[in-house]
Amino acid sequence: MKKLKVSLVVGLSMMLALTTTLFMGCGSKDYNKINLNEVTHSIFYAPFYAAINLGYFEDEGLSINLTNGGGSDVSMTALISGSADIILAGPETVVYTSQEGISDQPKVFGQLTQTDGSFIVCKEKSDEPFDITDLIGETIIGGRAGGLPAMTLQYAIESAGLEIGTGENQVNLRTDVSFNAIASEFENSDAKYCTLFEPNASNLIAAHPEYEIVAAVGDLVNNVNIPYTCFITKNSYLEQHSDICEKFLRAVTRAYEYLKDCYENDNLTAAANALIDSFDGMTIQDLEIAVEAYYRINAFASSPVMSESAFEQLLEITENAGMLNGNTNYEDVVNTEIASKIVA
Repeated sequence: MKKLKVSLVVGLSMMLALTTTLFMGCGSKDYNKINLNEVTHSIFYAPFYAAINLGYFEDEGLSINLTNGGGSDVSMTALISGSADIILAGPETVVYTSQEGISDQPKVFGQLTQTDGSFIVCKEKSDEPFDITDLIGETIIGGRAGGLPAMTLQYAIESAGLEIGTGENQVNLRTDVSFNAIASEFENSDAKYCTLFEPNASNLIAAHPEYEIVAAVGDLVNNVNIPYTCFITKNSYLEQHSDICEKFLRAVTRAYEYLKDCYENDNLTAAANALIDSFDGMTIQDLEIAVEAYYRINAFASSPVMSESAFEQLLEITENAGMLNGNTNYEDVVNTEIASKIVA
């Protein structure tokens, strides 16, 4: 079933690619205008938004046309079809495409986050601190099967020695809900827990004051280096537009350094001001709290270079979820040349 699902995504992508090629053939493309599809819109990706709002992309001569995929599978479809030049998504997607043998292989060329950035929301408040054993006998909505949020949550649960299932002494982990539908499904189901990224978690609690955030999944996996969200493009784009990719990563890295300086100098207000244009409806205080929470779990990668050891950690999590159907080599799906150049 998994292989069929991935194959259908690839097939649809190829059809869209033909349509996009025919449509775009009438005019020339300005490659300084980057079509970027993000897997979701979250403060978890703060350095990227700060680069937009602080004018760092503009300083590099670039502009960003941002669209939202609402799931890494949808974002990868946008990349393969040609409707996106770059995607911000989980690197598990490049593993899946490599197993399908796509000719123009998508590749990670920069890492943005390095641990799980979702938070566990509970429908009941408690005076006792949350423990992962509290999930025993309960239902938690983890997202879509094959998506990194659901797979990392499964990894955390099973690493703690708990069993996943519907029995009395097991954890009922639901992986049948699309990424964008988690909050709605949680509200209308009998599930006691779900996982959400910020600002979705805080927005849900604002609508339901009886709910509360009880834990960060990053804490449950001991903040191990997981290449959780990365910048991905097709190999042909890397070969033909490496200068664009370099400018792009340089702007994001500059924004990372800016936000890091804000955090280390206890100036979360400046960090929030660098993000607020990207988050309608959130206050400066809301953003300060979210930024501090992500820095506390060491969410942002200090280097855009994805290490081979981090990639092996990703494969371990993916294999644990039963989503691997073959070997994937690091060098086949990760290109570190541009990121290494920026670090140097």
